[in-house]
Amino acid sequence: MRFVDELEIEVQGGDGGNGAVAFRREKFVPLGGPSGGDGGKGGDVVFITDSGLGTLNDLRFRRVIAGGRGEHGRGADQFGAGGKEEELRVPVGTQVYDARTDELLVDLDELGVRHVIARGGDGGRGNMRFATPHDRAPRRADEGRPGERLTLRLELKLLADVGVVGFPNVGKSTFISTVSRAQPKIADYPFTTLTPNLGVASLGPDRNFVIADIPGIIEGASEGAGLGLRFLKHVERTRVLLHVVAPDPDPDRNLVSDFEKLMVELEGFEPELAKRPMIVVLGKYDLPDAAEELPALRKAMAERGLDVLTMSSATRQGVDDVLLALERLLLDNPVDGAPEPPPLPTANDRPADHPAAGHLGSAQDDDDE
Repeated sequence: MRFVDELEIEVQGGDGGNGAVAFRREKFVPLGGPSGGDGGKGGDVVFITDSGLGTLNDLRFRRVIAGGRGEHGRGADQFGAGGKEEELRVPVGTQVYDARTDELLVDLDELGVRHVIARGGDGGRGNMRFATPHDRAPRRADEGRPGERLTLRLELKLLADVGVVGFPNVGKSTFISTVSRAQPKIADYPFTTLTPNLGVASLGPDRNFVIADIPGIIEGASEGAGLGLRFLKHVERTRVLLHVVAPDPDPDRNLVSDFEKLMVELEGFEPELAKRPMIVVLGKYDLPDAAEELPALRKAMAERGLDVLTMSSATRQGVDDVLLALERLLLDNPVDGAPEPPPLPTANDRPADHPAAGHLGSAQDDDDE
């Protein structure tokens, strides 16, 4: 399935139905009076977040999305039925902007959220609503009101605990495929990964976290070079960063300069990103050049207050140490407002082990006698 993280659509709430002009006509009931019912309300257009979606691809070919029109009112005091509601399922993390004003209308960053983005118009009143002591046979009714119409820009920013960043071809995709069931495309050339990938790393029961493999970021990405802006926006929602560097055959590149260039891009895109909790990892440590460049990298990172871990995703050397370090960093930086996890039950919570369990059982036996 194609990964789509930005598109424009037009949404229209359904128009309300018209009110009816009708009169009660029944044998032996002269001057029956008005009986025109109200028109039905137009259907709303509603966004619903769905955990089963990871792309906006389903909406790519639906450029105009409208709620159903309300039915017109009828005689015999019959009101028109409301229009059908149009539900649009989108991934968690979708932001909805007004395409004309660039105003953020809603941030759908939680699972199961329902948000009405375009309300249907109200139905018109039938002539029975206008009867008064002075006008007992009104011949007027209201037309239904039009529904809201908006041109929207949808932008998906992936929700993940850990964002894996680095220059192209440093082993980010290999790492996420090693620690999760994600299956990104892996090859020995730059820009193999062209779309973000999500994977869930597990260290045991209730010890899971989501990792986002952000495609390789190049120098000048914060100014729009390559697809940098599309990639960098997916880093915004991550809680911590895993910064991967690796030896490169290009003699003009070295690990420290790669790290500094990428930090410049993160800060240029969003200054807060450069201050986010981070772990620096020297990848491809099974290569001979990696061990030689490690001392210089550790010295430079120590000046920034950062430790350097080593790993080889191909041999799994050091991978578990990196996952444990990420888990500790996530525990030190919890989600804002997240509740404390409930205590796990122990053997002492079982009724059979309760000191009073035997006494209660005897009392019940006495009552039965």
